[in-house]
Amino acid sequence: MRTGAVVRIKCTCVDEYEYKTTPFSFLSGATDPEGYFLATLSPCEVEENCKIKECRAFLELSPLGTCEVPTDVNKGISGALLSPYRFLDEKKMKLFTVGPFFYTSGPKSTSNGY
Repeated sequence: MRTGAVVRIKCTCVDEYEYKTTPFSFLSGATDPEGYFLATLSPCEVEENCKIKECRAFLELSPLGTCEVPTDVNKGISGALLSPYRFLDEKKMKLFTVGPFFYTSGPKSTSNGY
């Protein structure tokens, strides 16, 4: 059983000629009790000649079966842009923030045909 929610990070890249390449995505670890998550991406995990242009975070999995309907609060469904970031010198990493995101126990919203 997961202890927290899971977020999907989806990134778009361009190649050396500035043409868009196929987007890629990866999952975060489960959130901690305060709702924070860590999703890491190492340069060696990115395709050669791929320059990341944009990444967005999306709700992926709820830890609770009774509260599993995602909401678009803070763009949890449509995708929250990862920007700006804070550089952590001691860890040599960029720290992005998004959210907070929310799940609800209510019914799923109905589509308006779009």
